[in-house]
Amino acid sequence: MRILVTLLVLAVVGIGGWQLLPSQEDKNKTITVGTTDAVTDLDPAGAYDAGSWALFSNVFQSLLTFEPGGVEPVPDAAKSCAFQGSGLRTYQCTLRPGITFPSGRAMTAEDVKYSFDRVKKINSDLGPASLFATLASVTADDARTVTFHLSSADATFPLKVATGAGSIVDKEKYPAASLRTGTDVDGTGPYTLTSYTKDEQAELAPNKRYQGDLSGIGRPIELRYYTDSAKLDSAWKDKQVDVATRNLSPGVLSQLNPSDPKQRVTESESAETRNLYLNTRASSPLHDVRVRRALAWLVNREELAATVYQGTVDPLYSLIPTGITGHTTSFFDSYSTQSVSKARALLTQAGVSLPVRFTFGYGKKRGASEEEAAALKKQLEAGGLFQVDLQGYEWTDFQKRWAAGKMDAWAVGWVADYPDPDTFGAALVGSGSTMSTGYSNKVVDHLILDSQQYADRSRASNDFKDIQTDVAQDVPLIPLWQRKEYVVSTEDVGGGQYLDDGTGVFRLWRLQWI
Repeated sequence: MRILVTLLVLAVVGIGGWQLLPSQEDKNKTITVGTTDAVTDLDPAGAYDAGSWALFSNVFQSLLTFEPGGVEPVPDAAKSCAFQGSGLRTYQCTLRPGITFPSGRAMTAEDVKYSFDRVKKINSDLGPASLFATLASVTADDARTVTFHLSSADATFPLKVATGAGSIVDKEKYPAASLRTGTDVDGTGPYTLTSYTKDEQAELAPNKRYQGDLSGIGRPIELRYYTDSAKLDSAWKDKQVDVATRNLSPGVLSQLNPSDPKQRVTESESAETRNLYLNTRASSPLHDVRVRRALAWLVNREELAATVYQGTVDPLYSLIPTGITGHTTSFFDSYSTQSVSKARALLTQAGVSLPVRFTFGYGKKRGASEEEAAALKKQLEAGGLFQVDLQGYEWTDFQKRWAAGKMDAWAVGWVADYPDPDTFGAALVGSGSTMSTGYSNKVVDHLILDSQQYADRSRASNDFKDIQTDVAQDVPLIPLWQRKEYVVSTEDVGGGQYLDDGTGVFRLWRLQWI
């Protein structure tokens, strides 16, 4: 009898355990992920934004990548990479063997050279060419060895190689001097893009031929793109998506309950920031630095964070966010509290007519951008000193307008390209920056170059502190807030905590059925 009872208990336990494991059918079932991040272009040479790079990190490979929580890049398409000599001006990589493009052709060092050369040659207004400012040339030394020759010492170059800008394309499929059109993608990442409809969806199938840093491939994924947070909110509430990220509305985020058994909620710190960028060109009404300083005296970050974002972001007082080497509070030190009187005094010194009228652009239906713009307009018009003309634009049009300097001010979020303060340097405040404010300061440019010479990145801290002091005085931008990262999924999907950690890699392959 004792034996029979024991066998019966084991049988029940066995059945229960079997029921807790995902079936083969569940393993192959598609996981749907909803986001409001738009894809600008499917060609890595033509996009430099979070939505595009999220897709690139899944369908393309770079020589290097970042592991979850890592700050140093590790080999992916490369077997190994290292600086040659002690000058930080020659960087060499050896390709991993066995990597093949969808056509079946083996990836070679010529493909790597071709990929970097075309990013610089095309130099798209919306592309990442600015990241490779220190890259002088690339040579394919043999079939598997590629060498990057830098114009100046740049310890951050490996970090840039690990980004979406370093995506390796098939030289037989992508034109050398122009962007590829259509919806075909020929990459060697952990996923293949099987279907794509702009601003609607991207279907991803695991790439069984993938060779790289990952030990296994993920589940089939469908990315669904929503034009605004309200639509993503509805999709999540109506159970149309299994995972929702970037960006549910502040109202929904503020009500998320991590203890709710019907969902999994991940809240983490993020290096994503948002700034109000100012056109410093002579043709802009904000050209005079005293006018820009006056604006800085009128911004109330705490009010924005508490009202528009309902506590889901933190006020930011510097170019570099908290948690990143070199962070300071330079804007708090210079403009500690909102002051109409100090703003008025600066405008009087500048001798400008009041109110100073300028245009303020924002991306339509991009998170709470419209509500934020309205709140900032109210703050900046306090005391009758400024008249703000708000104008919302579709995302790609918005990017083109700020790149061409067609607005006086614009608010944009910045997702760190890699976990280093350098990503907030040349790209945002260096001469010819991605944000195209027209700002140029030789001292700041020199400090940026100096900071890149330190292999020990903690030694660059003082340079970045000086950069932030100069930026607070010159005001080519006004820091607004630093985001907290949220990923919410149904109770039967795990891995959401690894999806996005501020390294610029969107790890869809970590999502699993439980």
